[in-house]
Amino acid sequence: MSRHQILTLISMASVNFSSMICYSILGPFFPNEALKKGASQTVVGLIFGCYAICHLIGSLIMGKYIVQIGTKFMLIAGLFVSSGCTILFGLLDRAPAGRVFVTLCFVIRSVDAVGFAGAMTSSFAVSAKVFPNNIATVMGSLEIFAGLGLILGPPIGGWLYQSFGYEIPFMVLGCLLLIMVPFNIFILPSFDAEPSKDSFLRLLRQVKIILICFVIFTLSAGLGFLDATLSIFAVEKFNLSSGFVGLILLGLSLPYCLASPLLGFITDKFPAARRWFIVLGGIAAAMGFFFIGPIPILHIQSQLWMMVLMLSVIGFSLGMTAIPTFPEILTCAYEQGFSEGLSTLGMVSGLFGAVWSLGMFYGPTVGGLITQHLSFEWAATIQGGLGGFAAFLLGLHYRCQGPQRPRIVQENGMRHSDETTPLLE
Repeated sequence: MSRHQILTLISMASVNFSSMICYSILGPFFPNEALKKGASQTVVGLIFGCYAICHLIGSLIMGKYIVQIGTKFMLIAGLFVSSGCTILFGLLDRAPAGRVFVTLCFVIRSVDAVGFAGAMTSSFAVSAKVFPNNIATVMGSLEIFAGLGLILGPPIGGWLYQSFGYEIPFMVLGCLLLIMVPFNIFILPSFDAEPSKDSFLRLLRQVKIILICFVIFTLSAGLGFLDATLSIFAVEKFNLSSGFVGLILLGLSLPYCLASPLLGFITDKFPAARRWFIVLGGIAAAMGFFFIGPIPILHIQSQLWMMVLMLSVIGFSLGMTAIPTFPEILTCAYEQGFSEGLSTLGMVSGLFGAVWSLGMFYGPTVGGLITQHLSFEWAATIQGGLGGFAAFLLGLHYRCQGPQRPRIVQENGMRHSDETTPLLE
């Protein structure tokens, strides 16, 4: 790799790690802390969900205007905003219980989401820009650091909460995120590009892109559902501490972290395998949700070992499904005639982030509502059914479309096959 690529990779790795560790610390203890402050299970789900809605809006806007704003400025400003909001969130235990606490949760989480959207949209676009021929491999490798953030966030957050109280986890990790700001100012290169007149509506004209977005939606909805409900279920069902719940969540993040680089390499090496990775991963994730409860009609008693095993299945299948989706959407965009530049990468990054955020809103809010009125087991079953249905529709579409063939491109007056960008018959 060139020096430019190495510095970019280091910068993106730092963004992924620091952002995800700050995002993931809430899972083990915040839902129970919010319940003590007078919030209901449904309101807790809405607090998680409002983050996703603001992230959705921020991703679409920043993905569209990434060239005008500037990729480097967007990333650094996003990190700065997220770090400040993380620190402020740690002060909420001093707020009065009830309406004031809930309102402040919504405001701080919403602003944090916009900052996070800027950082991640820029991160995806820059990664694809600097490594155009190895997008899935690079993104899979970067998911090691995102996975490390997800892995370390819950146990570190749970341990700091148990040892020092509510404020310290947010103060420590918020300061870590703040350190990333001058670090990225120093090492992240600048990128020049021309604005494009293309739009998200044109990007969504292909049925395949819509179905891939549906699969992405179900994946993030499942993760959002687990964020808002799993810790409460585990504490009530198995009488676990917040720190131990954080360790259980390793079953979800560790397989995803370890498998993502290999899955990215395979899908870059064999582009035709992307479609079936997405479909099979979606089906496997659905089975994981079916048995994490497990399904009430089976009358199988909930077991801690089964929960950890199903979390591992969901984590691995998440890597199978999520890693190939970005290059698949990008391939479709190029087939539609989108220019191969930073503007298109920004729009694909924004679309990916927006759909992911929509799922992160649906999962906690609807999942929390179903859990409150029925049970965690039924809510997980419904979530699994939604994911299985999305994977089935995409697989049916691929089946109807037939085999892929390489796109023929012309370069220097000679026509040749471009094996890295497959085109459907």
